Amino acid sequence: MFRQEVSVTSFIPSCLYLFQHEKRNMSRYNIYSLLDWVYGGVDPKFEGNGGPECAAFLAPQQRMSESLVIVFISILEVGLALKKINISKELKVIGKDWTRTKDDSLCKNLLLVALCMTFGVEVGFKFATKTVIYLLNPCHVVTMVQIFLLACPPCKTAIVVFRLQVHMLNGALLALMFPVLNTRLLPFEQEIYYIQHSMLYLVPIYLLRKGGVYKPEPLGDMWWALLSNGILFLYHFIFLQGLGLVTEVNLNNMLCPAVSDPFYGPWYRIWATGHQTLLTLVHGKVLTLLSRHTGPICGYLLDTVRLRNKKVD
Repeated sequence: MFRQEVSVTSFIPSCLYLFQHEKRNMSRYNIYSLLDWVYGGVDPKFEGNGGPECAAFLAPQQRMSESLVIVFISILEVGLALKKINISKELKVIGKDWTRTKDDSLCKNLLLVALCMTFGVEVGFKFATKTVIYLLNPCHVVTMVQIFLLACPPCKTAIVVFRLQVHMLNGALLALMFPVLNTRLLPFEQEIYYIQHSMLYLVPIYLLRKGGVYKPEPLGDMWWALLSNGILFLYHFIFLQGLGLVTEVNLNNMLCPAVSDPFYGPWYRIWATGHQTLLTLVHGKVLTLLSRHTGPICGYLLDTVRLRNKKVD
């Protein structure tokens, strides 16, 4: 028997269907391929992941009434907070320390690289498992916001974005306290989960210690926290819930409760609205206080280590 020589051109006719001029077939191929990457890997067999049962967890009347009331309250919170916040006054107060944050430090650049690498690995996991839609969850969005803050030079936008994200870290706390890991099956996927959510705290603490434009509002000023709370609930009940109902993907537990939710039941969203509002208003202030007190403690420890090294020498 003789082996037939196979040339590269012999494969070309078998691939001609990809270059057909029928727009209908081409558009369908692109749409289905894109949707498969976005949420084709979401397995409804995992509890709390999504699917028809998850989408039907709440009665339509209850879902609609809850959404209307919470969206209305959130709009009031955003409107009231915007009236009370005076950006020009804040700029005058911060203007004295503006020059302190104009030069990028080595630590800031290293933190930016570490955060980008961590988030890049997480994005890779989402593409590998065909669950890119989960990148719309608030913790991933806040991660992208923090990457922007580390890369953006000090400006008015950085002040506003920084103060808002400080009060949007309650999700990271819940993710660390009640982790949902039943869908993370790839090697090192669970470790990246903890690393990413831990870095969500590391970045604001570093920026708070850096000062300048990254100066928080006074502890008695609750309007920035109220604004962040309103924006978060609007994002959840309008965007995430709407997209979740269309795709039947449980984005940040807007369709059905998580397996680790201590308030599991038909009223879990009402409970979440209450405790998350309280946590949003308090959490950012506690983080600010901790950052102010950890700085002197770390400085004292570093001075102690230096003195001991000098004595040894």
